[in-house]
Amino acid sequence: MTHFIDDSQAFIPDVWSVHARHFPNREAAVCGDQRITWQQYNEGLNRVANGLKGLGIGRNDMVAVVMSNSIDMLLALYGIIKAGACVVPLSTMLSSDQLKGLIEDSGATSLFANDDTRHLLDPILDDMPQITPTHRFLLGEAGNDWQDMAAWLANQSTEEPGIIYAMDDPVNIIYSSGTTGLPKGIVQTHRARQHFAWSNVIEMGFSRHSKALVTTALYSNGTWLMALPVLFAGGTLHILESFDPVSFLSTVEREQITHSFMVPTQYIVTLEHPGFDDHDVSSLQVMLSAGSPLRVDTKKEAIARLCMGMYELYGFSEGSATMIKPEDAEDKWGSVGTPVIGFDIRIIDDQDNELPFGETGEIVAYGGGIMKEYHNRPDATEEIVWRDRAGKTFLRSGDIGRFDEDGFLFILDRKKDMIISGGFNVFPADIEQIVGQHEDVSDVTVIGIPHDKWGETPLAFVILKQGATTALDDILGWANEQLAKTQRISAIEERDEFPRNALGKVIKRELRAPYWDD
Repeated sequence: MTHFIDDSQAFIPDVWSVHARHFPNREAAVCGDQRITWQQYNEGLNRVANGLKGLGIGRNDMVAVVMSNSIDMLLALYGIIKAGACVVPLSTMLSSDQLKGLIEDSGATSLFANDDTRHLLDPILDDMPQITPTHRFLLGEAGNDWQDMAAWLANQSTEEPGIIYAMDDPVNIIYSSGTTGLPKGIVQTHRARQHFAWSNVIEMGFSRHSKALVTTALYSNGTWLMALPVLFAGGTLHILESFDPVSFLSTVEREQITHSFMVPTQYIVTLEHPGFDDHDVSSLQVMLSAGSPLRVDTKKEAIARLCMGMYELYGFSEGSATMIKPEDAEDKWGSVGTPVIGFDIRIIDDQDNELPFGETGEIVAYGGGIMKEYHNRPDATEEIVWRDRAGKTFLRSGDIGRFDEDGFLFILDRKKDMIISGGFNVFPADIEQIVGQHEDVSDVTVIGIPHDKWGETPLAFVILKQGATTALDDILGWANEQLAKTQRISAIEERDEFPRNALGKVIKRELRAPYWDD
């Protein structure tokens, strides 16, 4: 007799249904004045999933979301996944034309938006005939071009949609930011997202009693470092509608937040805020930094004043992660740790040979969390692949790093950001660590610019602290006294802010452009 058994996996939508059944009255999500229980959360997901199912939307269908942080956005994002479809969360920082390009590239045939974002979409609706008015959902004053999202959802069933998921089905397409031309769509499957959820639950100690606060946009892949694990574990997700130091500090104090994630810039402005010491942040057990390297001086201050449980994660959206944990920090300042459980990280040279610990090269990664492919970009997918002797498919990061003798990873820089000056490899991150230690420097970033003699030379941009009195030339001299001869910066320029992506990572190509375009 033949027995047919389901692929019995811990599919994330099914896990949420179980939480709702067993802990219906526990809080699942909080944003502003809105608070919902696990029963309400699951019913909200079911309404979205059943509504889409009724429109014939399911496996391998793409649904775009362009919304601002809210409970409704959370339900839209994860309700799409529960429908068995693939969610395409898009940045609200993009222009209308950029959004049109990504929506068309993704193949999305349905769209969710709200009043905060419709001004970006109304100008391009007529240029996207593949998304008909019956498949456009707006939270707010809908009009003729949009379905009223609230009214549409009110008519949908709260019963389980009865979807069978497969591990290799796409869950989302994340578009990489800070790239030249059309960003590549990163396709992640149920397998990858399941690994993303449980591995971070283990690494950062989430439980159903955890209260995690997200401070960045819900469309960002990095934000899901808090959102997916805490919801997978059955805890409570708190969402900031928008970030500022006071809202972060007051929310931590009021809600007794246990876990949170911020990018380096957010740490800097929060620690510098004059009202920092007026807030009780003792409930914090875990603070995570990711998106770009956290300067050592900032990390030390965060440990001393904000949370002793400081974690720093290095990764890239295509699928890779290492983590430095609190117990290792003091012995390994500047390291981003060891591979997150389920990942294997290697270092290779320019000839694709694997390198031993201690040698510098490109970081490549393998594991349960790697992407399936770049959407509709088979050539780009093949370009990112490196295979080991056993034929395992590793992904190239484009980052330069090395493992020390204990197996801890140190990131030296982005391969494309490395400066070659007089034949020497100069890593901007090394210079940024030094300049950032000056008492009047709030933030710093370094690029390479053309030089007639050396080919390239480092240029530093700084954001000064409020009330700073040191002249830029004096900061330049102070820094160069501490830098190696090959690292010395040629000039310093002051900026009020740096161009950044959704996770606060500086978009260095925009800073380089005026110097290299000619």
